[in-house]
Amino acid sequence: LTPAGERFVRHARTLVQVWDSARQQVGLPQGRVDIANVGAEISLWNPFLVDWLVWMKHEAPDIALRAEVDVPSRLLEAVHNGSLDLAVLYDPPPQGGSTVVELLVEEKLVMVTTSPDGSRSAPEDYILVDWGASFRASHQAAFPEISSPGVLISHGPLALLYLIRVGGAGYFRLSAIRPHLDSGRLRLVADAPEFSYSVHMIYSSGAESALIDRMRRGFRSSAGPGAAIQG
Repeated sequence: LTPAGERFVRHARTLVQVWDSARQQVGLPQGRVDIANVGAEISLWNPFLVDWLVWMKHEAPDIALRAEVDVPSRLLEAVHNGSLDLAVLYDPPPQGGSTVVELLVEEKLVMVTTSPDGSRSAPEDYILVDWGASFRASHQAAFPEISSPGVLISHGPLALLYLIRVGGAGYFRLSAIRPHLDSGRLRLVADAPEFSYSVHMIYSSGAESALIDRMRRGFRSSAGPGAAIQG
């Protein structure tokens, strides 16, 4: 497309989203006063999105719920164009304009190994998990010798299952591997750097404040001490 054509496509998508939002408002289910449109990336649907839906069911029964699970780029676009009220993402890129990025849960990536002595495995046994652009840059700076790993996996839970079954080492979310540390199945690699990988809520400052506040309270409740992210 030409630059003008690309601009037209963006405007057309926005108009479609506005129309969908208006249609939802007109078609509110009986007994509901509003609709909460929420999104979460794939690694966060369990438990955050599930617990949030349950919380809203009990604490905000007058709100209809629409939930989506998608990749971060599409969730951010949906927040920007108004088709989502709020999205929950890991390590979002800097946002400008009226988009609010609010920390929900502090999380970090740590290197673990199946080696009994806690040492990093041989390069051929290293599993590189793709935790996004920020992690890739930090990992490359810390470990330039692992630029071409034997195994590269883009989904944390899959990589963790693979690690448990075949052995090796790699970076994983601390909250996800803590049970394996407690059991002795995995060990932290001494002196390996840690990387931030926190969970954030993304929403527009121009969104309906009362609805956003209820949605935020639900996620704050879901992110309590008992919440353990899978993978």
